[in-house]
Amino acid sequence: MLLLYNELQFFCRIPLLVALIVFYPFTGLAYSDVKNLTNDNLQTFFDGNLWIITRRKKTNTESNIRLLDVPKRIVEKYKGMGRDNHVFKVPSNSACNEKLKDIAKQCGIKTRVTYHVARHSAATTILLSNGVPIETVSRLLGHTNINI
Repeated sequence: MLLLYNELQFFCRIPLLVALIVFYPFTGLAYSDVKNLTNDNLQTFFDGNLWIITRRKKTNTESNIRLLDVPKRIVEKYKGMGRDNHVFKVPSNSACNEKLKDIAKQCGIKTRVTYHVARHSAATTILLSNGVPIETVSRLLGHTNINI
């Protein structure tokens, strides 16, 4: 049995898919915000840190996110691979989630893995568990109030 062309392309994209599942929790960005992320949204501030400066697609709220080392390395690795000045070449949300489901199964991960789950992992696993106030987490996720 041979792999089809689109199946071979899937294996070429796995590193990006895995990188994105790590990128989401560190930034709290939604799928649509990462898909729309352009090189213009990446700015180095006077503090020497790389920041994402963007407006959230869903809520139209401004979002300024300082990139920690891990997401910064992901940006550096994949920057320029997207089309039309986009940082990443992000496949469709459903295609990504389907492939993530396969990867999780192969890795023995029982949790339902989606990009949305990864984004909210930012709120619980990384931020709230490290003492960041819920109001700050809500703002970082682009929510307009803490009840969302």
